[in-house]
Amino acid sequence: MAALHSYFPFFLLFLLALVTSTAQGQGTRVGFYSKTCPKAEEIVRSTVQSHFRSEPTIAPGLLRMHFHDCFVHGCDASILISGSNTERTAPPNSLLRGYEVIDDAKTKLEAACPGVVSCADILALTARDSVVLTKGLSWAVPTGRRDGRISLASDTSNLPGFTDSVDVQKKKFADKGLNTQDLVALVGGHTIGTSACQFFRYRLYNFTTTGNGADPTISPAFLSQLRALCPQNGDGSKRVVLDTGSGTTFDVSYFKNLMNGRGVLESDQKLWTDASTKTYVQRFVGPVRGLGGLRFGVEFGRSMVKMSNIEVKTGTQGEIRRVCSAVN
Repeated sequence: MAALHSYFPFFLLFLLALVTSTAQGQGTRVGFYSKTCPKAEEIVRSTVQSHFRSEPTIAPGLLRMHFHDCFVHGCDASILISGSNTERTAPPNSLLRGYEVIDDAKTKLEAACPGVVSCADILALTARDSVVLTKGLSWAVPTGRRDGRISLASDTSNLPGFTDSVDVQKKKFADKGLNTQDLVALVGGHTIGTSACQFFRYRLYNFTTTGNGADPTISPAFLSQLRALCPQNGDGSKRVVLDTGSGTTFDVSYFKNLMNGRGVLESDQKLWTDASTKTYVQRFVGPVRGLGGLRFGVEFGRSMVKMSNIEVKTGTQGEIRRVCSAVN
């Protein structure tokens, strides 16, 4: 163990370097704004920090928003466009939070560098900064995305859902160029944030595959805890943390909970009961204290870079919106 501790600082730097070295996507690059808007990342970071100080729950909201954006038309900030029948009005996006943070950052960036920084890049940067603020590892974010002009609620049907089987989840991720390890790592973002009772209460009382009763994969002790938080006829909008005991810290507690039958969402718990994803859950927890968390942090950053380059618009594609909620 002593040898591990002496090796740990170098090992950490090496893994962080790996994340940075992979942070390049076609058409995007780290430091894209180094000459055109050198303080862009600093402006975004300070904006997120300011909002986080007054409302810490904004962090998981921003992370989830970036995820939902990338799975529809790629990472082009189409989730931010306001109006009837836009993506943000669709049921999977109805509870997304953090739009005001993006708008605030955009206003400051337009004052500093008019017409330079895209809303899509702001989303990618705020997601990274949100993880860091909740004590997760950082990663280098490739920038250079441009903003899309199309946003339709009907296009959100391919977003992963809370009842999806592992096979369905893998298919949805594979369609975006993401593999099984990316799936488990990215869903690990549920280590921060909450879910409303309405999205998992059926598991507690009327689980469809077993008739009356609870989902048998839920730990009995945890079942009692969840039933107390979400009564059968209670308020469906009540929020419950997805990572019990550590819902505000970006760590591997989420995966440990899955191993102990304490996953809140059905789709999350299935990552442990399915052999193809169980291996990655075990790997992220790790046999050595601290090492699994480091591995998860690094792989999460790597997978975020891959996801953030899904179908990006660069060069002369799309536009740089003046206001993130509306096309120019």
